[in-house]
Amino acid sequence: MADILTKIDRHIRDLRLASPEELKALFDELRQVFDEELAGALDPDSLQRLRKRWLTGRESIRQRALDHWLKVESPLRPNVGQLWRELLADEGYIAQKLGKPQEQWRVATDEAALARERADLSLPGVARPLGSRHLLRQTFAEIERIFLSLGFAVVEGPEIETPYYNFEALNIPEHHPARDTMDTFYLETPRENSSGPPRLLRTHTSPMQIHTMEKQPAPVRIIVPGKVYRRDNPDATHSYMFHQVEGLAVDTDITFCEFKGTVEYFVREFLGPKIRTRLRPSYFPFTEPSVEVDASCFVCGGSGCRLCKSSGWIELFGAGMVDPAVYGFVNYDAKRLSGYAFGLGVDRLSQLKYGIEDVQLFFQNDVRFLRQFP
Repeated sequence: MADILTKIDRHIRDLRLASPEELKALFDELRQVFDEELAGALDPDSLQRLRKRWLTGRESIRQRALDHWLKVESPLRPNVGQLWRELLADEGYIAQKLGKPQEQWRVATDEAALARERADLSLPGVARPLGSRHLLRQTFAEIERIFLSLGFAVVEGPEIETPYYNFEALNIPEHHPARDTMDTFYLETPRENSSGPPRLLRTHTSPMQIHTMEKQPAPVRIIVPGKVYRRDNPDATHSYMFHQVEGLAVDTDITFCEFKGTVEYFVREFLGPKIRTRLRPSYFPFTEPSVEVDASCFVCGGSGCRLCKSSGWIELFGAGMVDPAVYGFVNYDAKRLSGYAFGLGVDRLSQLKYGIEDVQLFFQNDVRFLRQFP
């Protein structure tokens, strides 16, 4: 490299050696040296050093040409300027050659980054578990949907009640035998709470019948979803906490026929259009007459199976016409008004509809069980 630069210096300064052809040959040789050095620049750092050596550094060949070659008064000065522009100017040969690898490396770097960050749409996605409503909550929603379509309103009430609302106002006095079937969780005794009545966990959602009729005159059409509590030993069909939907309709001229039609409509909507219903006489303190609502077995079609105990019928829930004695607690006119009430066991209805044999599965939070009902 030093020999070539020295030759160019001498050629420009020594008029005896001056020849355009010889000068061009020297510049061609200088270009050849650059090409050899460029071929050895295999990474961006080497390329940067080469750029500094030839074009940008204080001691660069380009700067040397500006200081020593272009300032010499010589007949070859126009030739030097032309050759300098072709080789060392901003748009000259060396600048173009140095720019191409730099651009290639930049493009390659960008493509590599894109390849690392690009989502491969052909790969399967990450299957993230999706939550869903609990099966009991789904059953609540289905029951509410059916009765809302019939003009009922959904109301909720407190889970802690007094004996008056839970029993007395529903025609269940203190020593009534029906209280024995609702073995109750008392939160405090009258002696512990001398300033007022004892408190208890409600044994059914029926107290909201009284709360609602106290607050509003007839007509009344409500359903009351919620939790209830009884002293039951947990087993496949019992739990000390379970769920009910209470229903109440009170208006003028409500007949047993309307009650029967409402019950049949609900059963068909909930269990299927082919399901038949029957009403069996029963007894509840706050309804008269009282009935048990049965449905034809949706497993065997009424021919008899294990689910229906070979009877062809499955007991669903209790219901009946509101006992006129209940109206006396809320100042309703029993001679002018009539109505019906029913109590749906949400846990039992869920078991029947979805074939669940053990009610305790609802409360164990086993993900394997819950995932079956998305």
